[in-house]
Amino acid sequence: QVQLVESGGGLVQAGGSLRLSCAASGRTFIRYTVAWFRQAPGKEREFVAAKSGGYTYYGDSAKGRFTFSRDSAAIKVYLQMNNLKPDDTAVYYCAAASSVGTRWSEEALYNYWGQGTQVTVSS
Repeated sequence: QVQLVESGGGLVQAGGSLRLSCAASGRTFIRYTVAWFRQAPGKEREFVAAKSGGYTYYGDSAKGRFTFSRDSAAIKVYLQMNNLKPDDTAVYYCAAASSVGTRWSEEALYNYWGQGTQVTVSS
């Protein structure tokens, strides 16, 4: 069982930055594909980014503004979000899976989920 804990959400003005963190209790992320999803009020959950080994894949909403990284010990992953927009307002979730192949954005393939952290971007 993998328990994921996100942190780093908050309120920021448009154009600002936030860094989200996700830690796996008692484990490292070495053997997992890790992803970020987000869900805005009244909308379906949306893929943001995923990382597996040395490869990182970004959804359209994240390209050019968000950076997904992992610490050297693979204990934590981070989502650096720059130039935030009001449309980025959502609950952001960290998710992990043993393997998703190349189906990075399919949330049903992720076995483990964090509780989510709220990101609010004001205009």
